[in-house]
Amino acid sequence: MIGEFSRRQFLRTAGAGIAGTTLGAMGFGGAEQALAQAVRPFRLAQTTETRNTCPYCSVACGIIMYGLGDRSRNTQASLIHIEGDPDHPVNRGTLCPKGAALLDFVKADTRLKHPMYRKPGSDKFERVTWDFALDRIARLMKDDRDANFIEKNKDGVTVNRWTTTGFLAASATTNETATLTYKVVRSAGMLVFDNQARV
Repeated sequence: MIGEFSRRQFLRTAGAGIAGTTLGAMGFGGAEQALAQAVRPFRLAQTTETRNTCPYCSVACGIIMYGLGDRSRNTQASLIHIEGDPDHPVNRGTLCPKGAALLDFVKADTRLKHPMYRKPGSDKFERVTWDFALDRIARLMKDDRDANFIEKNKDGVTVNRWTTTGFLAASATTNETATLTYKVVRSAGMLVFDNQARV
């Protein structure tokens, strides 16, 4: 057995034994235990990860939002951290300065969180429900389309155009959502349509 033990193996084993004995003699014997006791739990360990898209520009970088809460009924998690998504093919975890400051954007006191409506002749906005806001938008769009829809041009050619209302789409969406948006807008007859990502 001893004959099979090479000089290199002997020196490696002896060196490891001497190093271990020396560290123990110098008082580092309990270093591992002390280090384990000093380690604090990871700040994001108890959070819930939610993947999303940065809302700022048409690059559409992927982000991961970390919410802290017990997930019980009728409670809302608190957003405590936002970072770039390393698995996202666009940004691979990196964010620009605006994207890196998204948490400040989310928690800003001036951020609009509810639909607001200013009545005709009023000088102030008041909070309304989403049902009211969406019904109001749909009603105004329908009335405008009925009043201004162009079925045929001056030569009698069918054109089905609605030129008095435009649509500006969000850029931070998936390709599927952008395609559906384009189809809905064009099927309504709108010509004035733009998207920051140039759908």
